[in-house]
Amino acid sequence: MVSIMNEALQLEVGHKVLEVGAGSGWHAATIAEIIAPKDAPRSEWGHVYTVEIVQGLAEFARKNVMNTGYSDRVTIICADGSIGHAEKAPYDRVLVTAAAPTVPEPLIDQLKPGGIMLIPVGSVSLFQNLMKITKGADGKIKEENLGGVAFVPLTGRCGHEF
Repeated sequence: MVSIMNEALQLEVGHKVLEVGAGSGWHAATIAEIIAPKDAPRSEWGHVYTVEIVQGLAEFARKNVMNTGYSDRVTIICADGSIGHAEKAPYDRVLVTAAAPTVPEPLIDQLKPGGIMLIPVGSVSLFQNLMKITKGADGKIKEENLGGVAFVPLTGRCGHEF
């Protein structure tokens, strides 16, 4: 799933990426390898900002990112990722690794014109579709269904209610 999502994001060196749902930090590290490769000059590097709502997972991801040498390219933030991270917006790419009931408006707002977002959308009972959202230069949104997936539910203000 990680490689499918990375390919669909059409990542490029220099991109600024928002990931919602840090988990272990591994997915963010794979993105960092593409957008900020060590053999590229630092001035050309992109950066991954990954937001995790669960404190324990945020700490786990932070330790993994630090221990594997990605902390110069990946920042872990413990907060409600369902509303994004406006402080560093706009983003070239937004990746959500938990299923939302609908596409959260704050994430669309934080996506640059010409940007791409991937987000699983659907119910908490694991019937979801991976949606590719493209924001045109004019700000218009295009949605493409990339097929069925099964993710944990997105929590937070724009997530599922429990």
